Amino acid sequence: MIILAALLAAFLGIAYAKFVAVPTYTSSTTLAIKQSGASVIDIESVVSGVSSESDSLNTEVEVLKSRDLLERLSAKLDLANDPEFNAAIRPKPMFSISGLLGGDDDAPTAQQITNAIVEKLRATISTSLQRSTYIISISATTESPQKSREIANTLAQLYLDDQIRVKFETLEDAVTWLSARVVELEAELQDRDDDLKAKTAEADYINAEGLLALNQQVRDLRERLIGEQTDSERAAAKFVEMKAIVASGDIDAILTFTQDPGLRRLASQASRAQNLAPDSPFQARVASLLDRAEKDVTRARTQVAAINETIAAMEVRVDEQATMLANLQQLQRELDTTSVLYDTFLTRLKETTIQQGIQQSDARVLSTAIDGKKVSPRSSMIAALSLILGLMGGSGFVLLREMRANGFRNAEVLQAATGLQVIGQIPLFPVAARGDLIQYLKDKPTSPAVEAVRNMRTSILLSNVDNPPKVIMSTSTIPGEGKTTQAISLVQNLSGMGKKVLLIEGDIRRRTLDEYFSIEAGEHSLLSVISGEVTLDDAVIKSERIGADVLMGQVSHINAADVFSSDKFIAFLRLARDTYDYIIIDTPPVLVVPDARVIGQHCDAIMYTVKWDSTTKVQLLAALRELAAVNLKPTGLVLSQVDPKGMKKYGYGEAYGAYSSYGGGYYDA
Repeated sequence: MIILAALLAAFLGIAYAKFVAVPTYTSSTTLAIKQSGASVIDIESVVSGVSSESDSLNTEVEVLKSRDLLERLSAKLDLANDPEFNAAIRPKPMFSISGLLGGDDDAPTAQQITNAIVEKLRATISTSLQRSTYIISISATTESPQKSREIANTLAQLYLDDQIRVKFETLEDAVTWLSARVVELEAELQDRDDDLKAKTAEADYINAEGLLALNQQVRDLRERLIGEQTDSERAAAKFVEMKAIVASGDIDAILTFTQDPGLRRLASQASRAQNLAPDSPFQARVASLLDRAEKDVTRARTQVAAINETIAAMEVRVDEQATMLANLQQLQRELDTTSVLYDTFLTRLKETTIQQGIQQSDARVLSTAIDGKKVSPRSSMIAALSLILGLMGGSGFVLLREMRANGFRNAEVLQAATGLQVIGQIPLFPVAARGDLIQYLKDKPTSPAVEAVRNMRTSILLSNVDNPPKVIMSTSTIPGEGKTTQAISLVQNLSGMGKKVLLIEGDIRRRTLDEYFSIEAGEHSLLSVISGEVTLDDAVIKSERIGADVLMGQVSHINAADVFSSDKFIAFLRLARDTYDYIIIDTPPVLVVPDARVIGQHCDAIMYTVKWDSTTKVQLLAALRELAAVNLKPTGLVLSQVDPKGMKKYGYGEAYGAYSSYGGGYYDA
């Protein structure tokens, strides 16, 4: 399967490359970018060169695929009339997914067509910057070698023309802006000059030297003020102290403090008591000295106040002159700045005007494109990739099937999973319907399937040599595993040995024996015999085709498990044991109803059928646990409906007799 998938994928890949895939061709041209390290404020930055920084170069690469350039490329090459780029003019297929889904059949607008062409061009064109160089490569891949060449060369030329156009537009904008700015600056310069002249005329007596002299006068007055304030404070303190000493009446202290010769002479001319008298010359002299000291204090304070007033007036004057001088200086600076700006812009305007006639592109074509080379489809690569994908797909499919497979494909795996002996491996009977089974057993007695039934029979009969089984139950895990087929095959095989065999339809809920036998059931069946309505001989159907008696089931409203649990059923089996050599009971599946667990209590052997590559391990183990719960253990497992081709496909064909090549001489075709 893996090899088939690989070969099929390789064939499809080659067929696609040869007959389906549209060949494409690639053509390339290269551009060399001029370097420039000009300053931004330099006029050359407007008119020449591209920055050598990688970001600037990468920007130019993206500019080549800008929408504006691609739209002009489409218009120049008339790509709107090229079916490769304009899907609207391609022939419509007879069948399409959009048509089946009822898609929109409205014709696209011109803008939609342009947008589609631009997107197609973006996918068609590739641009790249060659490492460690200033060279840009432009490649175009289309269905025509000539078209690829034209697109690459035309795009390069449009890029060069666009650079010159952008420079012209930039210069034109710069000239317009500079002209307007020069006019504005010229008017502003004239206004500032007139304003400065008017202010200077108003304050022609003010200058920096005069303001400096005034400031010096203010500093001198402040120094003088400090001295006057000190003298005033000293006189006031002396006056206060003198008053205190005079109030004390201490003549010696008064003489010592005043150091006045006249006062000392008056003190010596009279006694102490006389000097202290209020109307004495001594007291009159003391009062005169006090009055003089008080006047000194008043005079000093008056002097301090006058100096303060003078300083305040001069400070106001200094502030006014300083403000006016600062205004004049500010006007002068503004005039100088405006003048410089005017000169600068005027110079730039002249330079820009001159540059308008000498513009060149910042790039040049290094090599023009030639007719494109075929780049796809690459048949050898497609074939190799298809082969690899086929191998991977086939392997994945096989692995997926293996992962999903949860059944049993050989006896060893089945025996290892359950711990039970596998007593038979029955191939899939080559019959179209169930009714053909008995005829096949009679017509093909030496076929592999019938030989496998004989092997199963031998294993069952020899499972207990000391007490050979007479009552054998056939059951399975779920419906459709072939338990009824195994029961009928075993009955036919035992009857062929000349034994008297009874086949009992224990699966009375579904009743499938009617599909195997072309006989009509009588009025009485299994339930009639158990209930005692008729005898066993009257109820059984003697089938000449199978050579055994068949006791058909009967639909009843009584629960089947209750019927098989009754003493009457036990008595019935005891009678059957005495009448027949072997009794084969076909019971329902274990996981469906409990009938098999009830009937199994009265059987000598349990033949448990497992469908090949179908019954899951989980189902089988669950059913065996159900049997173990009532102390039942199958005598052996039968792997049924084995597919010989499937066995060989899975690699087991040479290991199992009836399915191996060396067994072919022992069996009929």
